[in-house]
Amino acid sequence: MPAARPRILFVTDLAYPARGRRYCDEDIFLTSRLREDFDLALCHPRDAAALMGAFDAVVVRNSGPVLGYLDAYEEFRARALASGVPVYNPLTGRGDMAGKQYLLDLTDAGMPVVPTVGRPEDLHRLPRADRYVVKPRLGADSHGLRIVPAAEVSARSDGDVLVQPYVDFAYEVSFYFVDQDFQYALHAPDPAARWWLEPYRPGPGDLDFARRFVEWNTLAHGIQRVDACRAPGGELLLVELEDLNPYLSLDALDDTTRDAFVAATVASLHRFMGKSGGARG
Repeated sequence: MPAARPRILFVTDLAYPARGRRYCDEDIFLTSRLREDFDLALCHPRDAAALMGAFDAVVVRNSGPVLGYLDAYEEFRARALASGVPVYNPLTGRGDMAGKQYLLDLTDAGMPVVPTVGRPEDLHRLPRADRYVVKPRLGADSHGLRIVPAAEVSARSDGDVLVQPYVDFAYEVSFYFVDQDFQYALHAPDPAARWWLEPYRPGPGDLDFARRFVEWNTLAHGIQRVDACRAPGGELLLVELEDLNPYLSLDALDDTTRDAFVAATVASLHRFMGKSGGARG
């Protein structure tokens, strides 16, 4: 008999109304390619905990911000950790997967990140600015993000939010990695159009910048997106480290780059599932 193919539960919210993006198109494409190597079923994030026991691994992709289903996500994490069902990305990520605490930790460590504080009494540690960004600690996809004038920032920083100076950046750029290996970069030339993306050729030092955060995150397997902005002084500053379900903007890639990314992801999944025990009979 032929060897059993690994079985993957692919977690996605095909109906999630992302601004400027179509999550469903990306996951329909990606699953069409993954089916060449794996037996695959799709489910909504609210159904993952109940279904994952019948699969060899769970792949979390465009499942939307967990704030929309926090109870189901916490149950999923607890069951996966208790049962040992492999989850890709692994649930040990230190970036957005664990909330926004990493922005505080990286600020304290002196890393090149948009300066961030989490308590009203720490506002003096931020560079002076006319405006500040206030975002929920568990936020994602800009949910709950506000830009407030300096006169209001103290009243808005209640401990459940993070505060950053508003950076008048030149553009945003994202670096995409699979298993800590760089795959491609995309940037938004217009700061007002975050998801109007074009290919980006990393300049001197750009990849070293991005790799610092990927290495800091210590995920041996999985897909990560390092989001940064080009500050007025020319340096890059980290905006977010997406390690739970980063949107990949595959539609912005040429065929060669997209195929290479899919091949890298397939190889990564085989390595990950082989390390985790492979297909069950």
